[in-house]
Amino acid sequence: MARTAYVTDLKGLQGECSANYLRLTRLLGDLGAGETRQLELTGQNGRFGTLHLEILEQAPYTTMARVTQSGLMEGLIEPPRMRVHLYHDVRMAEVTDFQRERHFDGRYRYPNLRMFQPDEKLQLNRFLGEWLAHGLAHGHPADLPELP
Repeated sequence: MARTAYVTDLKGLQGECSANYLRLTRLLGDLGAGETRQLELTGQNGRFGTLHLEILEQAPYTTMARVTQSGLMEGLIEPPRMRVHLYHDVRMAEVTDFQRERHFDGRYRYPNLRMFQPDEKLQLNRFLGEWLAHGLAHGHPADLPELP
């Protein structure tokens, strides 16, 4: 049985990038270049670590941010780390670097040497969206004192 080639879901990718832009701008607030924000993540089973947001570079039409997480199974697995470009003129945020891998193509032949999925770029942006949505729903600023 012949396999059909994967066709990039451009509409889905753009929708995810637009939603991620809104999520990130809410979480970043008015941070400037070189500034960071930390959110303690919680859920039904307790604490899930700390979400770190850092502005690496800022220009009139773009911002480059780093999103990482610490405190979750440290020493066992490498914590997730992404570099995200925010494009202010089109209101989109795109993952451009994940775990030191850069420049993801819109689609890949499968199988391939790095074992990327055919829709790797879309999956990375979806993961970012789920991660940020969890931060918005369950994140608490790490620098605020806890209530008694």
